[in-house]
Amino acid sequence: MGVLTRDVILAELDTGRVRIDPFDASQVGVASIDLTLGSEIREIVNDDSAIVVTEDADYRDHTRMLALDRPYRLDPGVTIHGITAEHVTLPDDLCGFLEGRSRFARLGLMIHVTSALVQPGVSNRQVLEMSNVSSRALEIVAGVRLCQLVLMRTEGRAVYRGRFQDQREI
Repeated sequence: MGVLTRDVILAELDTGRVRIDPFDASQVGVASIDLTLGSEIREIVNDDSAIVVTEDADYRDHTRMLALDRPYRLDPGVTIHGITAEHVTLPDDLCGFLEGRSRFARLGLMIHVTSALVQPGVSNRQVLEMSNVSSRALEIVAGVRLCQLVLMRTEGRAVYRGRFQDQREI
């Protein structure tokens, strides 16, 4: 496996093997594609009861959807779910990793606590598990390029058919 660089990413986009919608060529960096935060978030409802973590646990049972039509105050120690504005489609021989951008990590914003892998063959928007690990509140704003997608070639071909294969909302 190897990380795709700008020229290879652009070639994959030009041939349509990789699709990003909407797409702006300025989003492609040296070895990644910037993705922006969309217009909604999901926050965990704090009702002081414990969430039982089992295979059947569903985040939707413990969260509520909010429009991100104004800045959202993310307090220290709190995690929310965002979703990218971009719909990402990968072929069966490419996978990706979502990484936070250092400019925001240095303020204490973690974009992925876990599950940063973007599986081969996906065609969906990417959910961002966003946590504030700083000592100060952060205001989260829609439309900001919060993360980057790093693409890699796989050894073999596969298409993800799991629980989140048709992820269009959070």
